[in-house]
Amino acid sequence: MHTAVTRPTRSPWYLGHFTFWQIARTVVNEIITNNIFGKAAELAFYFLFALFPLLLIMLTLFGLAASDDVELQSRLFSWFSGALPPAAFQVLYKVAGELAEHASGGKLTFGVVSALWFVSSAVGAMTSSVNSAHHVPETRSWIRFRALMLLLSGFISALLFLAFLMGMLANHLARRIGIGLGVHPVGDALWGGFRWLVAVAFITGVCSLIYYSGPDLRARRRWHWLTPGSIVGTLIWLLASVGFRIYLEFFNTYSASYGSLGAVMILLAWLYVAALAYLIGVQINAEIARGVPTTAS
Repeated sequence: MHTAVTRPTRSPWYLGHFTFWQIARTVVNEIITNNIFGKAAELAFYFLFALFPLLLIMLTLFGLAASDDVELQSRLFSWFSGALPPAAFQVLYKVAGELAEHASGGKLTFGVVSALWFVSSAVGAMTSSVNSAHHVPETRSWIRFRALMLLLSGFISALLFLAFLMGMLANHLARRIGIGLGVHPVGDALWGGFRWLVAVAFITGVCSLIYYSGPDLRARRRWHWLTPGSIVGTLIWLLASVGFRIYLEFFNTYSASYGSLGAVMILLAWLYVAALAYLIGVQINAEIARGVPTTAS
């Protein structure tokens, strides 16, 4: 039986009689009480297992698994080069290249199916964190829960595929504009700005999708693409990613201490930061949803 019920709200931005600082103080207390830092490590583990299978799905959708189009593959991975630390990006690029090279026929079919399973496990862990933030248990059957996670995983993969297509089209248009103006850097600047815009829209959209569709809440809330939690979580991720890159640029203690293994540890650390940002956003949304007045009794 549910121990807490979150009622539908007018807007995730409406704080009711609570102030911003009251919400912030409650969120900090919940982060400490619920051991969010420990849960972020657990979620980062799921992210690691889902990252490469998700790339395999993308490679398959683009037809790269049976293609030698190096330029197209480079464009695909250029999305990650800006966000990931350089050492972590090299690990990602190398492993994804091996996946594309060795995947064929039955292996590829099995790989995509297993990839969806791993991705759904990560989505399931993200959904469980929303339940935990709302203080509600999971009452759905294992089959129903897994089916929903697979459905969400497929939808997220489709959104990511669409984001990549939009990015490649924008890259082509930006280059044409730069060439037309006779200033090639203009096209690169337009492409770089649009790439980050699409990436932010995708991340906030995925967080809001899981927050809306995943948790086992009795009351169904309205869909909002942007929520306080998704915005704050995305900002934390962006700032942490930039700060991480700056830190590694001047104080790369990982590679100095662990050699070639340092790149893997850097990737894990970056995934941990992403998981922590997501969990903080989830907690913010949960506190606002519990605190605001309801529109229905």
